[in-house]
Amino acid sequence: MPQTRIAVVGSANMDLVGIGAALPRPGETVLGSDFVMLPGGKGANQAVAAVRAGASCVFLGAIGSDSFGVTLRARMTAAGVDTGHLRVVYGPSGVALVMVGGAGENAILVTPGANAAFTSPTADELSAVRDADVLVAQLEVPVETVTEAALAARSAGTRVVLNAAPARPVPAELLAATDLLVVNEPEAQALTGRGRDEPAALLDLVPRAVLTLGGDGAWYVDRERPATHVPAVPVDVVDSTAAGDAFTAALAVAWGEGRDLADAVRWAAAAGAACVRKLGASVALPHRAEIDELFADC
Repeated sequence: MPQTRIAVVGSANMDLVGIGAALPRPGETVLGSDFVMLPGGKGANQAVAAVRAGASCVFLGAIGSDSFGVTLRARMTAAGVDTGHLRVVYGPSGVALVMVGGAGENAILVTPGANAAFTSPTADELSAVRDADVLVAQLEVPVETVTEAALAARSAGTRVVLNAAPARPVPAELLAATDLLVVNEPEAQALTGRGRDEPAALLDLVPRAVLTLGGDGAWYVDRERPATHVPAVPVDVVDSTAAGDAFTAALAVAWGEGRDLADAVRWAAAAGAACVRKLGASVALPHRAEIDELFADC
């Protein structure tokens, strides 16, 4: 089978992760038990996850001129991601402040840094998008950049997978260029005003969509077939930080390999489950063998 070519347009952040028994409430200080500093960012996570799931991947984004940027580039390159188009912007890299509670739940504050400067895609960057089988994008970089990349993909017949996260307004032009939308419940509510009880509402925006629901699995909806509910794969949850990124990347890889989309969602659910068994973002992203092992047990 030819290797799926993925282009990821998105963010790269350094994740500063604090771990404690519970997440603090507003105004509360909670004594933590551990701290780790790990490369992350939804775009970089999805790029690494795509490579580990079996694809080749080029990453399009920006890092700062600080030491975090040096580490982010080195880690992505070491993971097998093509960083030849990665921009370096004077100033700080993106940073995510992540708090993880005892049940694996998390709260995240992201400061964009260089990601906010990733604007006006170059001809070479758009060519990399057109050469891919699937474009994967999120909303931690300027939405105008994502839109331009999606339109370039659409013009070349490259499939567009949009992970509309974090929740924010999405222009109609971008939705019109999206082949597959991936959102969680808060993101779905931001787009449609409806949640888990009406996943088909997403079909007013795009031809097909996946609504992820954490431990309650996911809904796959398509204008041309009945809605499909995919149960979550039962595992012991350690940290859910990058589960959505593992899911989205695996879904794009499976679709690019020619799997039926309902089956691709099931494989992606196995990838998300494999991810939550480990602490951290990029370090927890599963390899293909781990995904296949959990998928076989579904």
